[in-house]
Amino acid sequence: MENVKRIQNTAPPTHPSHSRGEGKGEGESLGSGVRALDSVRLSVKIDSFKYSDGTQALSDIAVDVSQGEFIGVLGSNGSGKTTLLKIMDGLMKEFEGSVRLDGSDIKKLSPKEIYKKVGLIFQNPDDQLFAATVFEDVAFGPINMGFREDEVINRINNALRDVEMDAYAKKSIHNLSFGQKKRICIAGLLAMGHEILLLDEPTAGLDPMGEYKMMNLLKRLNKENGVTIVMATHSVDLVPLFLDRLYILSKGRIIRGGTPEEVFTTPHDMEHVKLRLPHIAEMIYRLKHEDNIPFGKIPLTIGEARREIIKTVMGNG
Repeated sequence: MENVKRIQNTAPPTHPSHSRGEGKGEGESLGSGVRALDSVRLSVKIDSFKYSDGTQALSDIAVDVSQGEFIGVLGSNGSGKTTLLKIMDGLMKEFEGSVRLDGSDIKKLSPKEIYKKVGLIFQNPDDQLFAATVFEDVAFGPINMGFREDEVINRINNALRDVEMDAYAKKSIHNLSFGQKKRICIAGLLAMGHEILLLDEPTAGLDPMGEYKMMNLLKRLNKENGVTIVMATHSVDLVPLFLDRLYILSKGRIIRGGTPEEVFTTPHDMEHVKLRLPHIAEMIYRLKHEDNIPFGKIPLTIGEARREIIKTVMGNG
């Protein structure tokens, strides 16, 4: 920790007015996305995974994650979302099947080889934050990866700017809000150059505005920085606004996958897996099927609903 304090004392101050990405140096790879957009980064085929007590946790899982995608694993509590993320991160290797990271069998890779590319953020940020200040916590990873001092400083500053927390570098971790702590966890992985982020319920514990801000941040990191993201969630209203694809997980099995439009079909299908349609879709669906209003497609967002309502009204006018 002495190295961290020395670096913090010699580091030039960050400034919130700096543009994101300004000053990124030679070794920086903050989600730079060096691979082709459609190249498969993670290929997951799990035939079976059981907990130590013999309980069947996952079975018949098939998930492919390509470079630059923003993917969701949607399921109710206890469906197996967190377990799946831990397997993707190489934390659990006693499963039947295969997980390939950039073509390599994850079971044969060392933790260091996996950790250079993939990072997992737990649902509770307090499980991952341990340093006294924001700067010290974000510095821990790059220092232990052996980067030069100037490179460590550069990575910390860039990562904090990317999560819009550069003004908090010297703040105590304990004085941060829950949402701010989540951002520092993300910054810690970005500072190490992780190109694939696995996020366990990143919006859990946040108010509606906090949820929206977090998802906007993740989408920006995905689009502007090229970071590939897989997130476990049960927030059905956010999914259509931000995610490219999603998988529905129920009782340890993937029962459906595709774009939000392909996955969110009827209330009955979602209730079967203890979920629901997005609120706007639920409303239009019931107006169509219970009140016989001749809507066409079932919209998933407010913008889509507005266009569908105008089209329906004009068509009947």
